[in-house]
Amino acid sequence: MPYIETQTSRIFSPVVLTLAACSAALFLSMPLDAQQTGPLPPPPTYSAPAPAPLPRSGSGPATAPHQTTTESPLSTDAPKIPADQIVQKFAERELEFKKERDNYTYTQTFVIQTIDEYSGQPDGEYRMTSDILFTPAGKRYEHVTDAPAPSLQRISMSQQDFDDLEHVQPFVLTTDEVQKYDVKYVGQQQLDEINAYVFDVGPKKLEKNQRYFQGRIWVDQTDFGIVKTDGKAVPDIKKHGQENVFPRFETFRENIESHYWFPTYTHSEDTLQFSSGGVRIRMTVRYENYKRFGSTIKIGPATEVPKDKP
Repeated sequence: MPYIETQTSRIFSPVVLTLAACSAALFLSMPLDAQQTGPLPPPPTYSAPAPAPLPRSGSGPATAPHQTTTESPLSTDAPKIPADQIVQKFAERELEFKKERDNYTYTQTFVIQTIDEYSGQPDGEYRMTSDILFTPAGKRYEHVTDAPAPSLQRISMSQQDFDDLEHVQPFVLTTDEVQKYDVKYVGQQQLDEINAYVFDVGPKKLEKNQRYFQGRIWVDQTDFGIVKTDGKAVPDIKKHGQENVFPRFETFRENIESHYWFPTYTHSEDTLQFSSGGVRIRMTVRYENYKRFGSTIKIGPATEVPKDKP
């Protein structure tokens, strides 16, 4: 069953997928180091709700989640500057962006549904809306504003999925993290108006209790910021009678502030493969209402100052 556990700086609401009910009777002895570690195949094309063109860098904040609406064929031409220099540049920019995003409040809406194979309609749902805020002392925390009773029956949730929601789906590849990954240049591609370098990314080694991204990233050739990711969290976890299987997703970013690209929309349409059969899911995450922390603090109700005091 889902749960919410309050800590000092955030409220946990786990969102990772495990097989409900019957998973306790299953046992798979697959070691973690046997999981696939290379880049995923080229990403598929699928439709997501509320499409809008990816904005050109510097065009200002966007108002709605979006997906790429047009993309050119992938060109395998060599870049004008060495690929390792591109990796260095975007990792440095990602580190700057991570620090910048930590100064913003925003609203996050997470929805995951199981989809009936025959009707194509949802037959279970988990939904949570939360505000990412700061205390007056500047401590970052998450305040859940809406969390209806979940109706999921064929899957349940655990801690890994919430960790992925927070860290993997809005994937940030900084100079601190890039050393853990194999990063391979695969070409160049135009996404709407954005000319992007394309890289395949996968963890060099799967460390115990660590989560990683495996897939493909698109890097703006002008700002050297990641504008799109397509992949999944790894490894899948199948041991001790449980199966934690994670969906493939796309995350899109928009130019919210200066040359920084903020995640605004994650979408997944996937079938989770359990030993008892597949479960089709649909997932969306919307990140909205980005505001710099300093401009959003509420001081409190006004009070009258005595006339004999300045």
